[in-house]
Amino acid sequence: MESVERLKEICCDVRADIVRMTNAAASGHPGGSLSSVEAMVALYCNVMNHRPSDPSWSERDRFFLSKGHSCPVVYATMARTGYFPVEELLTLRKLGTRLQGHPSCKTLPGIEVSSGSLGQGLSVANGFALAAKIDGKPYRAYCLMGDGELQEGQIWEAMMTAAHYKLDNVCGIVDYNGLQIDGDIEKVMGLAPLADKWRSFNWHVIEADGHDVAAMLAAYDEARRTKGKPSVIVMKTVKGKGVSFMENVAGWHGKPCNQEEMAQALADIYGKGN
Repeated sequence: MESVERLKEICCDVRADIVRMTNAAASGHPGGSLSSVEAMVALYCNVMNHRPSDPSWSERDRFFLSKGHSCPVVYATMARTGYFPVEELLTLRKLGTRLQGHPSCKTLPGIEVSSGSLGQGLSVANGFALAAKIDGKPYRAYCLMGDGELQEGQIWEAMMTAAHYKLDNVCGIVDYNGLQIDGDIEKVMGLAPLADKWRSFNWHVIEADGHDVAAMLAAYDEARRTKGKPSVIVMKTVKGKGVSFMENVAGWHGKPCNQEEMAQALADIYGKGN
């Protein structure tokens, strides 16, 4: 367990990792990775019951990245919590790497299920959570989804499934940054009022500031304590958070920094920007 101040420091390091690794790969998705940092750091450092030295431990909580393109934030958080050396992050998307452009459970221990096709993660999380119920196991299933991804119909089917089976060991996390690759969410295919829609599907809804570590810790705790229905954290975030020229710009969804931009980004992240 880390203090809130220490978690904030780790968040800075994870943000810097995201910028560096996508720069080294000359590809990748920094925007939605940067908006998910606090959620992932809080989850891996203080919330999930897991063992980085034993990724296959049967009693572990399971994490599922439904928006697989945002794997840089998961890789960086895994590295910072001991799954593999931080130096390996710079192999992102390189030939032969364990760090594929979308996560692969066949190459990297600690990845539960390969992902990339959007809309599928919550269904998979439901399956594991239902298995835990049937087998009498204590583990929980966490699933990070993008807001644009919620335009996929399978997500809504999975929402019905989790509520029907009263999967209170499922915790959905929605990165509600308002932007997707084609622009403003509400212009592409509107989601509002998003929290009310989840409630109407009989989920316990927790609305939180996705960039406030303490708020995220409290949200995860509330989800854990909620019984009889699944919980979802609808976290308000900023795409590209922490890098001045990336924030709220849809164009940084899938574009890495060049060398000059990376220098500015790192200065922003560590509070040395203009």
